[in-house]
Amino acid sequence: MEQIRCGWCSSSDLYKKYHDEEWGTPVYDDPTIFEFLILETFQAGLSWITILNKRENFKKAFDNFDYKKIANYSETKIEELMQNTGIVRNGLKIKSAVSNAQAFIKIQEEFGTFSEYIWKFVDGKPIDNNPKTLKDVPATTPISDAISKDLKKRGFKFVGSTVIYAHMQATGMVNDHVEDCWTRKK
Repeated sequence: MEQIRCGWCSSSDLYKKYHDEEWGTPVYDDPTIFEFLILETFQAGLSWITILNKRENFKKAFDNFDYKKIANYSETKIEELMQNTGIVRNGLKIKSAVSNAQAFIKIQEEFGTFSEYIWKFVDGKPIDNNPKTLKDVPATTPISDAISKDLKKRGFKFVGSTVIYAHMQATGMVNDHVEDCWTRKK
């Protein structure tokens, strides 16, 4: 018998794997947090499955999401990325990956880790919204509004409240698995 999952992930095995193994699982290490931040910013205006399907291409193109390398990308490297058909070739998003990596490092310098910075918005532990259905899952919250505003103030781009809330879900800052989802029982 098929396990009951959140309704948004039923369209592909890749979606199911992501849902079962990653989405909503708390992430505290900076490299993974940065990976999700980059992927979420590229997702803005697109479907998440589009980004998941290109995730390995992004990983190769962006040096395994190494923010220290990305922060130093040259115009030549940016142009090379613009020619890469395996990723989303949006010049503003590619350039924002570079400036976001630079801003990410500045936050690390200020707080010790980016994880310390971002998790302080939820007092260091996941918020369990325990939604009954997908209709009960918000697109934004006052917390995602606050994080978005603060990140923008710090120079981040493509980090609107909806993108940040999706990032919070991806990194387990919030648990939005619906009530009857099998992951609630693990």
